[in-house]
Amino acid sequence: MKQLRYRSLIGLLGPFFLCFVLFWLVPLIGGVRLSFYANTLVGEGSFVGFDHYRALLDDARYFKAIRNTSIYALGSLLCILPLSLVLAHALQSLASRWRSVIQFVLLVPGLTPPAVLALLFLLVFHGRAGLLNQWFVMPLGGQPINWLKDPDVILAALVLQCIWRWLGFITFFVHSGMQAIPSMYYEALQIESRHAWHRFWWVTLPGLRHVLLFCLIYLIVDAFALFSGAYVLLGGSGGTADAGLMLVSYLYQSALTFGRFGSAAAMGIAIAPCLLGILGLMAWFGSKYSQQTGGSKA
Repeated sequence: MKQLRYRSLIGLLGPFFLCFVLFWLVPLIGGVRLSFYANTLVGEGSFVGFDHYRALLDDARYFKAIRNTSIYALGSLLCILPLSLVLAHALQSLASRWRSVIQFVLLVPGLTPPAVLALLFLLVFHGRAGLLNQWFVMPLGGQPINWLKDPDVILAALVLQCIWRWLGFITFFVHSGMQAIPSMYYEALQIESRHAWHRFWWVTLPGLRHVLLFCLIYLIVDAFALFSGAYVLLGGSGGTADAGLMLVSYLYQSALTFGRFGSAAAMGIAIAPCLLGILGLMAWFGSKYSQQTGGSKA
């Protein structure tokens, strides 16, 4: 019986761990090895040790890319999470037939391939003739904004693209979490208070803590992995004054444009511990908050 159980376990988990080793662990080991060699592919260059990592300390564009990516991630989080809570609450009050239609409409941008979505946004942000200037900025009496050339608004254009793409998906997750909250919690709170804000603060928000933590981690990882959207909008460069230079875009330039494979590998490996630390800290705070709220309910 135990042998059958172990065989079933291996049969179920084996494909996952095989794909994990082939498509994550092996490339990771190869990237770490590549970062210790000269700026060629492994096997063709000489071993240089930590020279690429030391060179990053003097690379102003690398820190510019990290700064831009961090601002992009923060702007996306501050816009998407509150809006998704508002939209999810609005969906709760709709009839089921309209709710399904609106959910589908909200999910369409997230289902669209990033390259296609970026081309659509190119039409929206394209200079004076762009839809954003023609439909909103100029009719309101403002001067047309060159979204893809003005360094003051390039990051804002990328954040707007992120909002358009992921707002519907995050709203779907949050709305699903709202529907999973037992109604008896709301009924119990009505004895003490009938204010909508109290229901949201004391029942809805604690009930959504795991969903919001997942959405938070998802958006941060997506921000640091952004490439296709920025590549199509900015042509693979960082835009004017590198205002839109993202981390993965700079890795792409270093490796495939300038042939600095070792430097590009070092860039990715160097940021990985920081990103893992941030995500681990968020997971720790989420677990502590869960314990506190669980203890208070008990």
